[in-house]
Amino acid sequence: MSSPSYATNARRPDTEGADATGAADAAWRPTAPLHALRHRAAMLARLREFFAARHVLEVETPILSAGAVTDPQIESLTTRIAGLPGSYYLSTSPEYAMKRLLAAGSGDIYQVCKVFRDEERGRWHNPEFTLIEWYRLGFDDASLMTEVETLVATLLAPHRALLPAERLTYADAMRRHAGVDPHADSDAALARAATDRGITCHAALDRDGWLDLLMGLAVGPQLGRDRPCFVCDYPASQASLARLKPGLPPVAARFELYLDGIEVANGFHELASAAEQRSRFQQDLRLRRARAQVEPPLDEHLLAALGAGIPDCAGVALGFDRLVAVALAASRLSEGMAFCIDNA
Repeated sequence: MSSPSYATNARRPDTEGADATGAADAAWRPTAPLHALRHRAAMLARLREFFAARHVLEVETPILSAGAVTDPQIESLTTRIAGLPGSYYLSTSPEYAMKRLLAAGSGDIYQVCKVFRDEERGRWHNPEFTLIEWYRLGFDDASLMTEVETLVATLLAPHRALLPAERLTYADAMRRHAGVDPHADSDAALARAATDRGITCHAALDRDGWLDLLMGLAVGPQLGRDRPCFVCDYPASQASLARLKPGLPPVAARFELYLDGIEVANGFHELASAAEQRSRFQQDLRLRRARAQVEPPLDEHLLAALGAGIPDCAGVALGFDRLVAVALAASRLSEGMAFCIDNA
């Protein structure tokens, strides 16, 4: 997830039986109270029951890889392994490896895993976090949104009841909360809309940069306040690993889910073309080069799997720590996880 960072996570001492001690002495304690960790464990148990009832196979894939994500909004953490050349990259998502399993005939699969992203630390970000990712054969983005809604309602049911989810196109969300047409308005108009909403940015942004800024700071925080909100049909330039839909303006078969103004899931009707995916990766690398960012090696295993053929499917990544925080009505991510980076 690549939404903006906020203030640094504050430590929260264990509230079940801990003595009052100084901050330094309490730094060893969990950032979440024990009752929150019990709720978290119960949510994981319900999640596994949900997928077992639907015969979706739980899998595990490597945390380390010789290839890495090229998305300019996501930075990987790296390490070296004795006796092996080059760097290895800690997984920012299990997507690439899971698609290799799909190409090998795995059928419907899901994974509960730790993922890692550099330069993500704040109120709703931690460089290490738990992701739930799953793929459903024969689903498109619309049908997967329905399953995501059902799963989220199941996991939150003991804590709160959810109204039926709203579905907004990206364009409608931008018009409603930022007053812009993301497909037609000029870059200057997007910049003015940001300024009008008190958003200041001194960096040189391209069009998608302004759209990301407006979505992260003006639009997203307004979404999912009364009921869950899916934002769908993202601009084609933000397709990532999603296929494009027919028609004009070109849009991606991509959605995000917002709850209480927080992005909790990102899903696609998956792109199955190896040639198109390679072209997108190379465009990412050109943008990284222009920004003087690290240019990681492409994941050739993923591209080979796409070349061999993956079944028609849709997939989604759900930020489990954020969902736990929403369930607990927490004010920050650290209140729903045992330890955040500040006391890891």
